[in-house]
Amino acid sequence: MKRVLALYTALTLLAIPAAADIEAAQALADGDMKKLTFHSEPNPAGTADFETFDGEPASLSDYEGKWALVNFWATWCAPCRKEMPMLSELQTELGGEDFEVVTIATGRSPRPAMQSFFEDIGVDNLPTLRDPNSALAREMAVLGLPITVILNPEGDEIARLQGDAEWDSDVAKDMLRTLIGGAPDS
Repeated sequence: MKRVLALYTALTLLAIPAAADIEAAQALADGDMKKLTFHSEPNPAGTADFETFDGEPASLSDYEGKWALVNFWATWCAPCRKEMPMLSELQTELGGEDFEVVTIATGRSPRPAMQSFFEDIGVDNLPTLRDPNSALAREMAVLGLPITVILNPEGDEIARLQGDAEWDSDVAKDMLRTLIGGAPDS
């Protein structure tokens, strides 16, 4: 009977590897990452369109197939200014085929102010996406800034963090590596 139970458990975890990865990532939470709240069930992400810096349409569905850390921010937000270089480092270290940091300026963040914001803090590897009417932010219940959500490859929200965090910390990187499917650095 124990063999059957062990086989069933192993097959279940193989069938839903994301569930096992989420639990493992949660178990690593420490410091700022204790503010990252994992949902008991994945939530649908917003479907409202936003735009690229040049005004072309964009959507969260553009990131399906990979893990995405979506950060809602604004040019006037002091905690956003503090956090953005850490998100840049995270993208440099973990970004690629399986993971991407997606930054969306919501509300009144004019293009020149966005450009100055990124130039002033020395960030050049993050997208300058805009949600000028806050349609996506409203749909996703973004209350206050910054808000960061983690989307699984299916495009569902699995976790949310309100406020800034040290996204360049070893804990944050280990949690994300675990979600992405790689072993944390130890």
